Amino acid sequence: MALLEVKNLKIEFPSRFGIATAVHDASFLVEPGEIVGLVGESGAGKSTIGNAIIDLLSPPGRVAGGEVFLQGKKISQLPADKIREIRGQKIGFIFQDPMTSLNPLLTIEQQLVETILANSTVSTQQARQKALDMLQQVGIPEPEVRIKQYPHQFSGGMRQRVVIAIALSSEPKLIIADEPTTALDVSIQDQILELIKGLCKERQVGCILVTHDMGVIANVTDRVAVMYRGKIVEMGTTEQILSSPEHPYTKSLISAVPRSDVKLARFPLVDYIETAEVAFEKIDISNHWLGQGNHFAATEEDYLLKVDKVCLKFKTQSALLKKNCKYVQAVDNVSFTVKAGETFGLVGESGSGKSTIARVIAGLYAPDSGVIQFAGKELTGLTEAQRRPFRRELQMVFQNPYSSMNPRMCIADIIAEPIRFHKLASSNQEIQQIVGDLLEHVGLGRKAGVKYPHEFSGGQRQRISIARALATRPRFLICDEPTSALDVSVQAQILNLLKDLQDELSLTMLFISHDLPVIRQVCDRIGVMRYGKLIEVAETEQLFTSPQHEYTQQLLDLMPKLTQLSREGLEIVE
Repeated sequence: MALLEVKNLKIEFPSRFGIATAVHDASFLVEPGEIVGLVGESGAGKSTIGNAIIDLLSPPGRVAGGEVFLQGKKISQLPADKIREIRGQKIGFIFQDPMTSLNPLLTIEQQLVETILANSTVSTQQARQKALDMLQQVGIPEPEVRIKQYPHQFSGGMRQRVVIAIALSSEPKLIIADEPTTALDVSIQDQILELIKGLCKERQVGCILVTHDMGVIANVTDRVAVMYRGKIVEMGTTEQILSSPEHPYTKSLISAVPRSDVKLARFPLVDYIETAEVAFEKIDISNHWLGQGNHFAATEEDYLLKVDKVCLKFKTQSALLKKNCKYVQAVDNVSFTVKAGETFGLVGESGSGKSTIARVIAGLYAPDSGVIQFAGKELTGLTEAQRRPFRRELQMVFQNPYSSMNPRMCIADIIAEPIRFHKLASSNQEIQQIVGDLLEHVGLGRKAGVKYPHEFSGGQRQRISIARALATRPRFLICDEPTSALDVSVQAQILNLLKDLQDELSLTMLFISHDLPVIRQVCDRIGVMRYGKLIEVAETEQLFTSPQHEYTQQLLDLMPKLTQLSREGLEIVE
């Protein structure tokens, strides 16, 4: 008997514009101990199926047809109190967005202990010990200290590890993992996936793994279902799907996976005829709004950005006497330069200080010591009023697209806000034209402007964040995991767009990512961070072919491998 059986599942979202069918007649099985992967475009319905199984569809979403069985018992359309008994105890859910699935008002300890007590018969002391053990298992350092902290005190990757710990703490029979490794670096990703694989094998736990990472699919899953526009277009064993795909969309999707073995001039796109609602073409920036008015003064230095001996620590425990306070050194004596027109990459483990140094450069954190210079001018020590002229030239794409947008503002207003603030357009009509143009160039279309953030998938929200960052026509773009929430097809389109913008506008980028194949394709030079220190800086090809530091070698060894389908006509960078 199958652990989970989904029969002809149909999911609809009614609105005043009509009924949108998000999932069409989806059927599949999950056996005990089996990991089934769900892959496809952003918005294809992957996460929607997971949410429907445990009755967590966002209103007004509804299951319009089909049935779901768990261990032979029907669980679809159960009363609310009955389905609550199943959540946690029998089905664990790892959500895509860790920040919105954690309570910002409760400590990590409170949230873990609460979950364990609700789903098992143990004492509070036993629950706390189990919480510590779970944090240790998912790779959080100093669990005794970190368990007392709040979600905002963790990096994006560490928050994801907490969410995974909560989901696994009740030892469920089925795990639904919605992009569980999106915010994780390769070392922690490997650790988490091994943990999930071990659970499935040893305890015969079933798993539905929703992901856009084909490397993860290749290394972890037993079977794969490929989704396109709400339909399962192909399903089979992982080996069969990756080596001999039958559907043209599956073939195109696999071929768009970033190469880890060689650098290409451009990312191959998913060329299935129905894939993109909005075509991504290489645009003539010189005659486009993005290329107008972007005339910045040249600098005498051979670098645009200089980071010199920057240090920053965060307080982890307060005390009456200052000497008794405890701190964590987030950035420790970091120095590097970024030349005008180049892309400098930062890689490293979650919590290594990558995002922190980005926020220091952007002026969101003030360093304890060290100097930040931009275009020959020192930024450290400036007041907000003094720094404001640099805000337009230096923009940031944040790691978490949902928490970086105002949920009460429509998309058009979110993108228009920096244009209005910096007075880049003279009329509302011009602003509307610019916003619509930006939405088209990130593949969402003008009609997306009237919607709100919650109406988009995680990948679509990231595209909105990129459009907003481009709205000021910046000179320097800080990209903090800009494609972590994107499937490979949209990732290829966005990264090609960033390359085009860089070529035409001489755009300079600091590109932070845990996705090593993407880093190899995008960056000119790479810095490797660990425990707040910059341990190695090298040209991209040099780093990938002959890494010097032992930790860098370890990261490259852990990189998921995927045999690429042959694809003619790709231009390889020598």
